Amino acid sequence: MRALVVEDYPPLSASLTQGLREQGYAVDVTGDGAEGLWYAQTSAYDVIVLDLMLPKLDGREVLRRIRREGNTTPVLILTARDTIADRVAGLDLGADDYLVKPFAFEELSARLRALIRRRHQVATSRLTIADLEIDTGARTVRRAGQPIALSAREYALLEYLAHRRGQVVTRGELWEHLYDFAAEPQSNVLDVYVGYLRRKIDDGHAIKLIHTRRGLGYVLDVEGA
Repeated sequence: MRALVVEDYPPLSASLTQGLREQGYAVDVTGDGAEGLWYAQTSAYDVIVLDLMLPKLDGREVLRRIRREGNTTPVLILTARDTIADRVAGLDLGADDYLVKPFAFEELSARLRALIRRRHQVATSRLTIADLEIDTGARTVRRAGQPIALSAREYALLEYLAHRRGQVVTRGELWEHLYDFAAEPQSNVLDVYVGYLRRKIDDGHAIKLIHTRRGLGYVLDVEGA
């Protein structure tokens, strides 16, 4: 999953970025609203964490503009403003959630997962495809009841494919949602990671779940389902 963090307090921005990356997110981060708006307009994100008090462009204006342009990316407002009027104003502008500083990172992380599930119309933190079980809260994976150890990048790839179960996901979409601006596209890196994932998920199982659609991309599902 790919997240945009728009927060102008460097220590908080750094801790958020580190925490999210440790959870497998690709993270773009900026400290001013104008650049945050540019990021939101030029890239596809799974979730945006947005402060309100920002230099150059206020967070409310950032939110107002991206919603006016039809951008439906889930937005979590992160702010010290804790009055009911502030919360109502933020939600009415199109925010999907509102978290007041100070906060526990665990709560922010859980709220982001909930926003992503809602976007993909998934009701719980457990995704099940045949005998494959993915717990997006604990970030654990099992196949036929046996735990599977995945790297952060492998897990992020699997989770994104699982949220798009049964749909062809192009290499371009995968790159856009799994890597941030700092990453340099390489022609075969996604194929390599899909290969790693296929060996861990499908090897030794009669029912294969990861399928290549040549010239198109990848599908996670039971073949013919």
